[in-house]
Amino acid sequence: MIVLYAITLFITGIYSYALVDPNLTLVNSHLWETFRNVMVHFGYYQRDVSATVYIFLVVFLFIFHFWFVKKYKRYSPIIIALIVGIIFLFSYPFLSHDFFNYMFDAKILTWYHQSPYLYRALDFPKDPWLRFLQWTERTYPYGPVFLLLSAVPSFLAFGKFVIDFILFKAMFVGFYLLSVAVLARMNKKWALSFATHPLVLIEGLISSHNDLISVSLGIVGVYYLLQKSQILSRLFFLLSAGIKYITFPLVFLSKNKKASVIILVSIIIILVYLSIKSEIQPWYLLALFVFLPFYENLINEINIFLAGLLFSYYPYVRFNEWGNSKNIQMKHEIILIFLGLNILYFLAKKIVLKKMKFSPKWSISKAKS
Repeated sequence: MIVLYAITLFITGIYSYALVDPNLTLVNSHLWETFRNVMVHFGYYQRDVSATVYIFLVVFLFIFHFWFVKKYKRYSPIIIALIVGIIFLFSYPFLSHDFFNYMFDAKILTWYHQSPYLYRALDFPKDPWLRFLQWTERTYPYGPVFLLLSAVPSFLAFGKFVIDFILFKAMFVGFYLLSVAVLARMNKKWALSFATHPLVLIEGLISSHNDLISVSLGIVGVYYLLQKSQILSRLFFLLSAGIKYITFPLVFLSKNKKASVIILVSIIIILVYLSIKSEIQPWYLLALFVFLPFYENLINEINIFLAGLLFSYYPYVRFNEWGNSKNIQMKHEIILIFLGLNILYFLAKKIVLKKMKFSPKWSISKAKS
């Protein structure tokens, strides 16, 4: 099963280059140019096939995820995470341009010696990276912790794009592995759930959204909280919030059931607010993985909805241009359909359990060594 999973991951990693920017040159090599041209032709001019491949890959990743979680006693979450990390280290962030903005924001600090909070990418019009950059008109929107972290790979790259690309990817893989290792110390099942979840793999590793790093620090904070180390837990919660402010309520998290519910609901309210104010983004939901040690069934209960979030990329993969109103409408329709299916699943499960005279209760899970 692990071999089949590795093959699926490898195909997914290759597929991620289907929407590679035609202006992007990773290395000056004939092999790279040939590979890029093949993938550009497939991703941009055979979009119907490409979109179908994307849907099947998401489905297969969910099937593997369910298998590993169900058979968690058989597998090592660390080994699986290492396989995932090594393969996706060289993946392309095909569903988002944020990754390249992270790189340039750090470059403003390390190369141009300016603050990205004050300067934009547009303020450096001669930089060659601008030809494949998006959102060039905005200043830095994230917390200072992420800027300091991203300054490390940026500084070590010495302005070389391909080195910067790999080092940034390595940083995300590193925090992914940290999350899995910390969860494994608490509960093997939680670790496998995180290590193999398609939302984590696609949004956290392939697209490399900094929400993954924020969640990773939050998970470390939860670990120290359960170990009754209040100072370290608050420190890591603050570091998490210093990347994405959405996780700030974690600072008030405790082992008390009512308190954990309040914090969870607070973050859900923030997610709903952001989705209504701007646009619902699948990677926002990564924040819920911080609560795996508290409500281990939570992610499983909403997997239909989470799958819908990943399927909502279909209009972009199939037709391109997120700005197109029809594509946005289709995205919302896909999300609403899967949300409805998830609600129906809840109701059906409740009816079945009621007939079995069993009342399910979500409770704080006890950590297992």
